[in-house]
Amino acid sequence: MPEYNVLIVDDEREIRDGIEIYLKNEGINVIKAGDGIEALEKLNEHTIHCIILDVMMPKLDGIATTFKIREQMNIPIIILSAKAEDADKVLGLQIGADDYVTKPFNPLELIARVKSQLRRYVLLGTYEGTKKNIDLNGLTLDEEAKQVEVNGEAVKLTPIEYRIVELLMKNAGRVFSINEIYELVWKEPGYNAENTVAVHIRKIREKIEIDPKNPRYLKVVWGIGYKMEK
Repeated sequence: MPEYNVLIVDDEREIRDGIEIYLKNEGINVIKAGDGIEALEKLNEHTIHCIILDVMMPKLDGIATTFKIREQMNIPIIILSAKAEDADKVLGLQIGADDYVTKPFNPLELIARVKSQLRRYVLLGTYEGTKKNIDLNGLTLDEEAKQVEVNGEAVKLTPIEYRIVELLMKNAGRVFSINEIYELVWKEPGYNAENTVAVHIRKIREKIEIDPKNPRYLKVVWGIGYKMEK
């Protein structure tokens, strides 16, 4: 698993320390802040990949902090709040939070949500640390133009096909299971995803491979999933 940094922002030390234990058990680095002002300082000092942010805090609350962060960054933000009111939840999501967890929460559910946000942010390209142009022996991806070419010839892909190719090319050499591909591309649980993913893989091969039955780029790893050859 890549090295991720998660910023925990909560004015209650027990909550910060409790979440930290669970994240560290997953191999995730933790940076902590006690309020929104301190959180903004930590964001300037560290590369952060996800933020867990309490709503009710002194100095600068979670809503105002989210607003400030969104002026400059698209890092995933998961809001924590003791309030169960829909208005609080809707406001947080409207100003740019990615997810919302109500206190008291199940730590394992929170960690699962953090990992989901990390996957989407880092693997699916909103993270600025990733390359904008990728070349795999003649198969090229231009992220800004959302364009794929084979030996200089543009390939017409559907939006779903493009997202699959983008995911695999940005992580060339890594094998993704069918469920991982489905969850990362379709953004929903991958129940009975085999046929859906297989059909899209076949169509992609027909477009990017000279000989789809003996693919050069998009390889199957039997019993596991698919990868893009480096």
